[in-house]
Amino acid sequence: MALAADVVRAEPVMGTVVSFHVFAGRCRRDKTEAAVDEACRELHRLEAIFSTWVADSPMSRLRAGRIGLDQLPPEIPAVLDLCRRAKDLSGGWFDPWAMPGGVDPTGLVKGWAVEQAIGILREAGVGAALANGGGDIALFGHPPDAPNWRVGVRHPWRSNAFACVLEVSSAIATSGPYERGLHLIDPHDGSRAQRSASATVIGPSLALADALATAVAVGAREALRVISGLEGYGAYWIGPDGSEEATSGFNRALHRAG
Repeated sequence: MALAADVVRAEPVMGTVVSFHVFAGRCRRDKTEAAVDEACRELHRLEAIFSTWVADSPMSRLRAGRIGLDQLPPEIPAVLDLCRRAKDLSGGWFDPWAMPGGVDPTGLVKGWAVEQAIGILREAGVGAALANGGGDIALFGHPPDAPNWRVGVRHPWRSNAFACVLEVSSAIATSGPYERGLHLIDPHDGSRAQRSASATVIGPSLALADALATAVAVGAREALRVISGLEGYGAYWIGPDGSEEATSGFNRALHRAG
């Protein structure tokens, strides 16, 4: 039987709910609670910077041409640098500069923000923690009753079932039309991407895993082949017809009962 986490929190932010499961370890309970509070405040601070729904956010003003790069908070250039790297790593299947309305880092920034939040918990000295922002999951350590974290990937058609279960040490991100429908854009022609039911990427960085999962959701097998060559990352794709394909890096992380 799995042990209950010492601190569990569900924080509505960034258009989703970020859930925290934290095992204090040798960290005092009050310090652990305070670290989760700080992590939640950081998520809201980053949302205020990057929201494309708030007309006066720095990100919205950049997209509208009302602010220059030299006037931006430092988080935006840092995230855009990561976006350039993700574009290169994905072979162009992830491209925030090809989105309608101007550059839009949404496909990376939520994972990046969750990664910043989990970093606060790590720095506070808690024993283990998992933060899940709508399928973008960053974690470290492991629960006291298990050698590692096990994370289930939601099945695209059966909401009460997992497509697979993985043993994850750092980050996992899943993208697809689960709740928002066909919202992803093919950067090559601007059309709504319809080639995937689900795409999952694991790796050391949640920001990049988030972007690469978006790339696989858009580019399907073509993007999967590109990502299969990236050291440290693994990917899993489910097509609209139920076909499946995974990279060797992903298959190595599968939890096999018994």
